[in-house]
Amino acid sequence: MLAVARIAGIMAAKRTAELIPLCHPVRLDAVKVDLSLGESCIDVRAQASARDRTGVEMEALTAACIAALTIYDMCKSADRAMVIEYVRLEEKAGGKSGHYRRPAAAGEP
Repeated sequence: MLAVARIAGIMAAKRTAELIPLCHPVRLDAVKVDLSLGESCIDVRAQASARDRTGVEMEALTAACIAALTIYDMCKSADRAMVIEYVRLEEKAGGKSGHYRRPAAAGEP
């Protein structure tokens, strides 16, 4: 199941410009989607990189969201009350806005 979600995330990152209006196509060098099982959750983390002079945060966020939705789709028969939460940008380098690192917030994993 996790392997299927990982592939779905990678495929989605490559098609971000088709999925999000006005998002320009980016020539990706790499997309990495990591999934880890917790006690009552699955942690999804995605990274994307490109040589283009732009950030690829939308590609990474799309990869993470589609991987999570794929897990939901495969597990919905067991639990339709699942929740996808805490989708957020942790760190970004490149592009016009430069480097960004999300500050730690109280109460979030």
